[in-house]
Amino acid sequence: MTVTPDKDTILNAVLDHVMFDGWSSKAISHAAKDLNIDPFFIDELFPKGPLDLICYFVERADDQMEEELARRNVQDMKIRERITLAVRIRLELYAPYKEAIRNALTLLALPQNAALALKLTNGTVSRMWHATGDRSADFSYYTKRLTLSAVYGSTLLYWLDDHSEDHHKTWEFLDRRIENVMQFETCKFKAKSFFAKKPQGPDFPSPARFFRNLGAR
Repeated sequence: MTVTPDKDTILNAVLDHVMFDGWSSKAISHAAKDLNIDPFFIDELFPKGPLDLICYFVERADDQMEEELARRNVQDMKIRERITLAVRIRLELYAPYKEAIRNALTLLALPQNAALALKLTNGTVSRMWHATGDRSADFSYYTKRLTLSAVYGSTLLYWLDDHSEDHHKTWEFLDRRIENVMQFETCKFKAKSFFAKKPQGPDFPSPARFFRNLGAR
């Protein structure tokens, strides 16, 4: 009786071939041969082929990130330290798979995969916020995730081309991006305080409208 390998085993077998064949049917076929199984078994677990495998790859790293953050007792850290650590852990989990990440980004960059790419990014940053203690449910829920998406996305791209020892240049880049966000949040807080003190009239802008416009940029 043939025992079907689990998703982790199949993904690991496919990753062995992604460097040369990309996230493709060819890589899946090679993995099936390595595992001595019919490719049909992989199709059953990953019906959309390479895209389903990429989704599982990303979600598995998200799981591992949450587990690691839970071990670090992040609630004792400042919010800036928590988020910096979350992004760093997430990228460190990808360290053995740089070429696989590069190939995945190439596939997800295709117009027909844009919605999936956005969904995966949103999923990762939402789990970063949740794992670091954020429980917001108001408008800040969305602004926090949009901001972190930009930080995470730009840092990921920088990391892919970083050949410095222990990726120290990436962590410096990440610190700068986080610092930019903190400065923006400080300015936003001061602006809110300013508007709260000013009377509203026909010649004075509405604070609500101001911040809606600010968030749209």
